[in-house]
Amino acid sequence: MMWQDLVFMLGSGLSIVFLAPTLRNANANVPLGTSIPSMGIGYVYATTFFTLGMTFSAAGAFAAGTMWSLIALFRSPASHQFRTSVALFAHDLSRWFDRRRSEHTVAAEQYYSE
Repeated sequence: MMWQDLVFMLGSGLSIVFLAPTLRNANANVPLGTSIPSMGIGYVYATTFFTLGMTFSAAGAFAAGTMWSLIALFRSPASHQFRTSVALFAHDLSRWFDRRRSEHTVAAEQYYSE
């Protein structure tokens, strides 16, 4: 293991520690123009470190990229609207399946004989 591998891993670990409060704060608004490029850079660094054989650095950069992707998903100004849309879609889908099941049950009972 190279000492540089540990240095890069520690740097990524610190960035995760510094980003954690942003992810935990429900009132935080991080623009997608900030989080998406940072996420992409983290994943590109992870791939680059991995191809260089620096597995600890790759893991740290991947974790930092994942942290940025979570921030993009949960802390962007558009994320509340997105989560609401997904929740409404899931609710509608659930109601549709329930109706389909109940119609199926009624049809099955219609032809039931003893």
